[in-house]
Amino acid sequence: MLSTAQKAIISATVPILEQGGEALTRHFYLTLFRDFPQVKPFFNQANQADGNQQRALADAVLKYARNIEKLENLGPMVATIINKHVSLQIQREHYPLVGTSLLKAIREVLGEETATDAVIEAWGAAYGQLVDILAGAEEKIYAQNEQAEGGWRGARSFKVVAKTVESDEITSFVLQPADGGKVVAHHAGQYIGLVVSVDGESARRQYSLSAASNGVSYRISVKREPGGLVSNFLHDRVHVGDSLDLFPPSGDFVLADSDKPLVLISGGVGITPTLAMLTAALRTNRPIHFIHAARHAGVHAFRDHIDALAEKHPQLQRFYCYATVDADGPQPHATGYLNPQTLSAWMPETRDLEAYFLGPTPFMKAVKSHLLELGVPQSQTYYEFFGPAEALA
Repeated sequence: MLSTAQKAIISATVPILEQGGEALTRHFYLTLFRDFPQVKPFFNQANQADGNQQRALADAVLKYARNIEKLENLGPMVATIINKHVSLQIQREHYPLVGTSLLKAIREVLGEETATDAVIEAWGAAYGQLVDILAGAEEKIYAQNEQAEGGWRGARSFKVVAKTVESDEITSFVLQPADGGKVVAHHAGQYIGLVVSVDGESARRQYSLSAASNGVSYRISVKREPGGLVSNFLHDRVHVGDSLDLFPPSGDFVLADSDKPLVLISGGVGITPTLAMLTAALRTNRPIHFIHAARHAGVHAFRDHIDALAEKHPQLQRFYCYATVDADGPQPHATGYLNPQTLSAWMPETRDLEAYFLGPTPFMKAVKSHLLELGVPQSQTYYEFFGPAEALA
């Protein structure tokens, strides 16, 4: 439990974090990977290279410091972190490694005059408080997953039973347990974690489940990323009959029960979780507007599948927007980039709707702005990041 004096010290460091938070987190990760290289498989090094992970952590640390007196103000951030940790199977024994590196980074970046013994002690206590919150919640989820029908704890071996090319960039993998058992049910929008060894290098990644829960198998649909260690490994070297180790489903970006009109907006590979959401929503009577943006027809995955669903379900309307168009290929409903006018024409007349959107960060920033401009209540819009969370200001 933090003392009143320690909370005051944490609050006093907020201006320092506002100015130098990213420098601190960059040094933290360098320290962590140098001193404890065994944790590297838990982190996507591409996010380290482009700075996304450092910025995300700096933002999270700043929010924690700002709300040290009222942790309830952190809102969904805590749940998002917990779910990410669960998908990667972060354990309590990993936290001391992170804590040691964090305190060392604070001392080395801020200097002993600023990072006094009292400051280090206060941040050590604050980190311990956070560990108790996160690790306690994560253990509850691990136990629930283990006890659920078809559930398990830790890694479980799955066989690839189908591999399907969905577009120039995206390939789907259908996975069934090697032990022949059931799989735990997942909510539409959740993802799984997997661990692979690529040329002796262990790596963990998260992929959205692109099909609705069926109790038998999971499907992930993976975009080949230029230079992506795991995505290229899956595309080029994993085939039907091969095995992958999976962790149970996780994630709080899920389709909520509602009878309001549903708008699903995706860009690129952001279509993957919306596919499971669409399948779940089609079991209800709510109107559904499915909007997808792609660079061109060649990278538009699942178009035939969505078109076939629209033919069977009058409640479903679908709209496609391509940045560029080939006159000889499939045609979209609009060209260029999504704008408020196009989005308004493709959405229900009422703004009392629920909108879920996912895609590249610039796309998400634009969609969030458009929805607000069009009068959709912010409390009825939902989004998630595939990688580290970023601000959508």
